[in-house]
Amino acid sequence: MALKGRFRGFRRSPWLRAALCWLIQFYIRLVFATNRWRVEGGDIPVRLKERRRGGVIFAFWHGRMLMIPRATPRPAPVQMLISGHPDGQLIAGAIRYFDIGYIAGSSRRGGLGASLAMTRRLRAGDWVGITPDPPGSPPRTASLGIVKLAQLARAPIIPLVFATSRRRVLNTRDRFYLALPFGRGLYLWGEPIEIAADLDDDGLETARRLVELRMNDLADEADRRVAAPAARRTLGLPATEPG
Repeated sequence: MALKGRFRGFRRSPWLRAALCWLIQFYIRLVFATNRWRVEGGDIPVRLKERRRGGVIFAFWHGRMLMIPRATPRPAPVQMLISGHPDGQLIAGAIRYFDIGYIAGSSRRGGLGASLAMTRRLRAGDWVGITPDPPGSPPRTASLGIVKLAQLARAPIIPLVFATSRRRVLNTRDRFYLALPFGRGLYLWGEPIEIAADLDDDGLETARRLVELRMNDLADEADRRVAAPAARRTLGLPATEPG
């Protein structure tokens, strides 16, 4: 959700920044209200919460964060890791409208403090949302940070993705996925990924690749599910989604 340099003045003005936060949350609500949504795998986080006291990490790509605040279910208080950059503060201001807290930090700034804060939240039973593709990295490429956090906090990772039949993929570093109104939408929750406490460096790298693979497979599957009828026929899928 990066803004161009010409909008820097807007970001420096408190009241204009507040107006932008309001507009972002309004657009999220508009898209959610005007699409026909399905949720698959929604029982996964519920079952997981029932059998464990600690929190859970849910992972979504940076480019697909727009509709995550409306993802359901929400079995516990939710925090999101948000960059301290001015653009990140716009996101933080917008998600507050959805009763979601935030932890300031990123892989480059405030990393240690953010890691400690997330660990405390997870051990207290909160859910923490993370975009594991760090700034400057190729889109949809996970860093080691998410598996190290899961290992430290003894928290499983659940991939989460949304897709809409009407969207624009912007020409930004993260290939931002702009969901559009008046179509169909889908949320997919993936199966939890447990990170063992005794993994060495090679084991952590294997776990990182697994998280990345699962998240990308889920995103690709969501895109296939909401494809237009002609595209669905090309993919060998039924012309419409069942149900």
